[in-house]
Amino acid sequence: MRTEVLPDPEAVAKRAAEVLVETARAAVAARGRFTLAVSGGHTPSLMLHELTEKDLPWKVIHLYQVDERLAPAGDPQRNLTQLQKHLLEHVPLPEGNLHTMPVEEAKLDDAAARYARELEKFAGSPAVLDLVHLGLGVDGHTASLVPGDPVLDLADCDVATTGPYDGLRRMTLTYPVLNRARSILWVVTGKEKAEVVPRLSARDRSMPAGCVRSANAVLLSDEAAASKLDLNE
Repeated sequence: MRTEVLPDPEAVAKRAAEVLVETARAAVAARGRFTLAVSGGHTPSLMLHELTEKDLPWKVIHLYQVDERLAPAGDPQRNLTQLQKHLLEHVPLPEGNLHTMPVEEAKLDDAAARYARELEKFAGSPAVLDLVHLGLGVDGHTASLVPGDPVLDLADCDVATTGPYDGLRRMTLTYPVLNRARSILWVVTGKEKAEVVPRLSARDRSMPAGCVRSANAVLLSDEAAASKLDLNE
């Protein structure tokens, strides 16, 4: 895993947007499209805002969600709500290129299976996303792959629904599709992450984030989150 430490969340967000642009252009040159899955969070919102000022080939970009809370449309806890506010309202992404998780449906297992098929429409079968953007929780979770949840053990599906976490169930991409991705972009900021960043760097498999493959992965961290990371190792 390549690691870059930047001064603050704003610098991390700016660099993350640069990495996304570079990866998008390379993917379009190689395959004619760019498939991207994004997570939620404060610094990612800054990253999305940075993307609004970039020259990107939106007509051939397909945007997916890494995970989503089971909450009504427009709920401020929904990752989609933030995605719309910070990116989609400002860029010419075609309506058919946005692939949102169907978390409002009654039959969630069927909805998750359908989203897995939605991945395959533009990322191949099995789905191989060009880039997956991930965050890191203080408990070592990423996406909605949280400690102790049964979805951690799934090896035969790309999308699943979780048990309750912080009061809400989630829909999430699972390890199989994360580990097939051509590249992973970790965006991690804040002093509260200082204990888990070294574990991520060491691929500590005792926490969920440590089970995501590290090949072709980039970790962008601010100085606070990386304060206990030994970059000389």
